Amino acid sequence: MIVDDEPHVRVYLRMLLKQLGIEQIWEASDGLQAVEMFRIEHPEVVLLDIVMPGQLGPNVVDDLRRIDPDVSVIVVTSQIAIKTVEDMHSKGAIAYVLKHTPRDQMVKMLAEALDGVDPAPNKK
Repeated sequence: MIVDDEPHVRVYLRMLLKQLGIEQIWEASDGLQAVEMFRIEHPEVVLLDIVMPGQLGPNVVDDLRRIDPDVSVIVVTSQIAIKTVEDMHSKGAIAYVLKHTPRDQMVKMLAEALDGVDPAPNKK
């Protein structure tokens, strides 16, 4: 699931995920919508922005973890502050990718992060 308030970012990430062979992709434009969609769809991985209307990324992670403590979160953001990186890592984010990362490098980073995710077909 892609969670970002910027439509062009969601389109871009969807394109990258499809390039990696991922076909089932959900999108949410804010944190509250993300939590509700996660509750219904239970995606294996959440690509999450940090600064969004409705609910900030760190709070979204807390809510997602209450639903599924094993959720895999990849932070995709423009926020580069060390404290933010540390906070998201302490909340269990499996990767931290900057939005302005060059496309080829972004694909590689996403592929590496997704490679470490165990598929859970019986979650739904």
